[in-house]
Amino acid sequence: MELRNKKLFLFDLDGTLYLGERLFPFTRELLATLRRTGRDYLFLTNNSSKSVADYVKKLRRLGVPAQEGDFVTSAQATLAYLRRAHPDRTFYVCGTGSLAAELAGGGVRLTNRWEEAQGVVMGFDTELTFGKLEDVCRILTRGEVPYIATNPDLVCPTEFGFVPDCGSVCAMIENATGKRPRVIGKPETALVELAMARKGRTKSETAVVGDRLYTDIQCGLNAGVTSVLVMSGETTPALLAAAPQKPDLILPDCGAILSEIIEEP
Repeated sequence: MELRNKKLFLFDLDGTLYLGERLFPFTRELLATLRRTGRDYLFLTNNSSKSVADYVKKLRRLGVPAQEGDFVTSAQATLAYLRRAHPDRTFYVCGTGSLAAELAGGGVRLTNRWEEAQGVVMGFDTELTFGKLEDVCRILTRGEVPYIATNPDLVCPTEFGFVPDCGSVCAMIENATGKRPRVIGKPETALVELAMARKGRTKSETAVVGDRLYTDIQCGLNAGVTSVLVMSGETTPALLAAAPQKPDLILPDCGAILSEIIEEP
């Protein structure tokens, strides 16, 4: 699959450009080369535990120049969905303070009291407590209310392995209540569509790059853009072999993109 004609690269973050607080050694050179050769990139992340401002600070701390406009996140897509579909409802957020602040800053009405909630937003909650889980169950068993998840990821990669992500918590809630959420982030196509619109690029000019088959790669396939799997994060050869749908291109890591884009014809 030819990457030299791609003009917009949409990168996942954890497991793709870094792991936890460890930046992969090729990341800075890759991003600089894309810009230097007239290409562009955005960061697409399902991780809703951090706000865009938090991500900017993290990448700068890791030595990567970043601006808020470089990111398209599941939190942003969730905010857009809530404002469009449920502008007058009050939501309970089972997520971090950063997620709640981003939603509230965008005009979504929030409450910390389950009795007042008219819907639930589930995120990747690194501040999760049993009290939050109980509140969510109370809300969902009262009747049919909007239940939105920022992302379906089961785990989040770290330097030592994996920790439970939003999808795992949603599975617990489903076991307790029988309720399943509407998912906003990857593999749904909203993030890719927002990114292409922001940069004015077409599907044929765009590639999604990530380490996870059922979110990153499936998102690229669903959106009709080139999907590039990197084997630097979650996906193992066994998982890849068992996948019903395959990526367009498989690379050991994002460093291999350098040779793909600068190789002479």
